[in-house]
Formats: sequence, C-alpha cells, structure tokens
Amino acid sequence: MSQTEGSRGYPSIRKGPVSTNNSIHARYDIDEMPPWGEATLLGIQHVLVMMASNVTLPIVLATAIGATTGETAFLVQVALLVAGLTTFLQTVGFGPVGSRLPIVQGTSFGFLAVSIPLAQDYGIAAVFGGAIFAGVVQVALGFSLRWLQVLFPPLVSGIVVLVIGIGLLPTGMALFAGGNGSPDFGSFANLGLASLVLVIMLVLYRFGNGLIGASAVLISLVIGYLVAIPMGKVDFAEINEAKWFAIPTPLEFGLDFPVAALIAMGAMAIATSVETIGDLSAVTKSGAGREVTKKEMSGGVIADGVSTAFASLFSALPNTTFGQNVGLVAFTGVMSRHVVSIGAAFLVFLGLFPKLATLIALMPSSVIGGAAVVMFGMMLGAGIKLIAENPLDRHDMLVIAVSIGVGQGFAAVPDSMALMPENIKVLLETGIVPAAILAVVMNLTRPKPDEGVPLDVDVPLPDSAPEERRDRR
Repeated sequence: MSQTEGSRGYPSIRKGPVSTNNSIHARYDIDEMPPWGEATLLGIQHVLVMMASNVTLPIVLATAIGATTGETAFLVQVALLVAGLTTFLQTVGFGPVGSRLPIVQGTSFGFLAVSIPLAQDYGIAAVFGGAIFAGVVQVALGFSLRWLQVLFPPLVSGIVVLVIGIGLLPTGMALFAGGNGSPDFGSFANLGLASLVLVIMLVLYRFGNGLIGASAVLISLVIGYLVAIPMGKVDFAEINEAKWFAIPTPLEFGLDFPVAALIAMGAMAIATSVETIGDLSAVTKSGAGREVTKKEMSGGVIADGVSTAFASLFSALPNTTFGQNVGLVAFTGVMSRHVVSIGAAFLVFLGLFPKLATLIALMPSSVIGGAAVVMFGMMLGAGIKLIAENPLDRHDMLVIAVSIGVGQGFAAVPDSMALMPENIKVLLETGIVPAAILAVVMNLTRPKPDEGVPLDVDVPLPDSAPEERRDRR
C-alpha cells in the first residue's frame, strides 16, 4: 500500500487526505461515504471475507457437543445477526463504546478453544454465562487503556500485529487447501480453485481502476464460487432445509456461571483484548498511515467486551475484531467506516433470512482461502510497518527476537505446555499474550542511553537522538 496515488491510478475515486509521512493513500477516509452503489459492493465484500470464519466456529462447537440440526442452524443464524449488530457498535459508536473505525466483529477463534471443553463438561449455558463475565473483563480493560497506552508504543503494537498475522497464516493456508477436515484436503481441485481466486484478485487489483480495483476481492470470490458449482463443490440441498425468515429467541440455551467458566473465559478475555489492540493498530497504520488514538483504542476494546456480553444474551459465541477484514482494508485502501456499516446491515439481514445466509455460507473453503492468504498476509505487512516506525537499535532487535520467538514458539508447539494448568496453557498457546507481555516488559526495561549503553546497531546516534527516542517511546 505504499504506492503513490498516481502509480495506482485511483484519482477518480480518491477522496481522503494523504499521509505524506507514511505514504498511505486512502481511497476513502474514515468519515467519507462513497457513492451508494460502490459502498454497497464494498460492504458485501467485507461480509464475504468474514463469512466462512463466522459461521464455521458455531458449527464446530455444535458438532463437538452433538447438537441437533435445528440447534446448529440456530447457532449459525445468531452468529450472523450478532456479528452485524456488534459491528455497528464499532463503526457507529455509542458514547465511549466503539472505535468508530472500519472494524468488523465476528465469532472469536480464541474463545472456541475454551468453549468446547466447557460446553462438554458443564453444558453450553456455561459458555454463555462465562462469556458475560469475559465481556465485563474486557470493558474494564478498555476503560483502563487510556492510561495504559504507554505500554503499547509502535514497537510493541507492531509485534502484536505481526504475531497475529503469523498465527493466522496456517488458518488461511488450511482454507486454501479446502478447509480442515475436508475429505479432499490438499487436492488439485482445491488448490487450483484457490489459486484461480488469488490470481484473479491480484490481476484486478493491479490493473483494475476505480471500483474494479477496490472490489477485486468480491469479484474474485464470486467468480470462484461460480466455478466451484460445476465442480460439484456446492451442495444446494442445505438451502432447502433453511427457513426463509426467522427471529432468534434470546437466551435460547440459558445461562450458567460455574467458576471454571468464569476463570477460563476471563483469561481468554485478556488474550482477545490484546488481539483487538493489534487489529486497531493495524487498521489505522495500514489504512490511514497513522497510529491508533487513545480514544479509538479504548472504545474498540470496550466495544469488544460489550459485543461479547451482548452475544451471550442471544446464545451466540463471543465476538471480537476480525483480522481478515483489517487485511481487506489494508489491501483495498478503503478506510470508510460507513462501508463496513453497510456490511453490518447485510449481516443483520442475513441473520433474519437464514436461507440467504446459507447460500453464502456454502461458499467452498478453498474459494475463501484464495483471498484469505492475502488478507492474513496483509496483517504481517501492517505489523512490520509499525515495528519500523522508528529506527531500530540493538535492544529493539532483542525485543523483537525474544517476544516473537517465544510467543510463536508456544503457538507452534502447544505440547510444550502440556504440564501447565489449563488456564495458563490457553493463554500461552495463543502466542499473542506471551509475545505481548515480553514485548511490554522488555520495552519498559530498556537500557538508558545516558548510562553509556550503545543503542544503534550500525550508526552512532547524534547527541540529541537518545532523548528524542525516549520521547517517542
């Protein structure tokens, strides 16, 4: 996203201000509204990018606890409805709640790891009871972030974003190959279909002007879906079983509050909050070329907590910010929060019309994967850009090495924590929490230059530079 406006050919739709310091050129700024037709297509694009993840997780939970077909359909329906309503919390905002950024909310990957054993041991009502407590924890953290933002300078935020991107890559590649559990996982058909989507998306992005370039992901996904139909990868029989219209009943599965659920969900709330901070930092850096403000960061985490608690009331799994949609903002350069609000309206619409939701949910995993690998990769780029915000000295390099090395080490080899208490294990195996803790602690304990400790790796800093560096951090 570092190209100049002229080199990318967007002058016809370029609306927002240009960040000359970071070479980021938004097609539309945060508060700008594109023409309705264009905004609608861009909003649908956000929905398609997040659809697979949002509906897959409740299906996984339902399968794990032996839910009926009707119960599974209900969990999918509320996942869509709640994702739309909670996305509005982020984009529109209400008082201190909401980042007012182009952030999409959806079913959380992280909470699924603790939801399945809780549902199996205590019943699914315990998942929703624990999620309400998790939401309270996140809201408390959100209100504290304005005073804790000193803990997340660009170096630390960049490390968190980078670790999120690294952690998402296996998920993207699994979708690329057909989705985990697929009987033809890694087949030539899946890899070819995903590659087709990837190539079409890149060609449209590179050579398409205006709306074509901005809608490259949407167009490639639609083409991939249509190609998948004659390949026999779409079973329309499931559409016949879905209802045309349905209003979900609140507290369908009830609420329960066992101590184990409160501890497990509360611990995951901390991990999710750190991930949300990373997503917020990534979307402003990659989309607008600036750091996230205190108000945006605080409001975003508070909205995450409110969303998680609200989701429980409708028997939906905890909600959080979606990294793939952050990657989509970085890829397209469309920073308009109104575009995401339109996408949220579509999610609410789909949540009320299950038959239409099923039609989109049937999109093959390999089609989604062709776009997902790029969206997740964009998170890596955003993390690198944040880390490189200031010149790196020896201690910075050590912070990066230790935090990413240890954090991703735990994530890559979860068996290394087999003897840990379950609650601690859940936090460590995310990779995000240990990386963030190490980065924060090491950054706060950096050597002081006035004690004669060299900072720069190659070039000695001018006399005034150490003081300036401390100010920036």
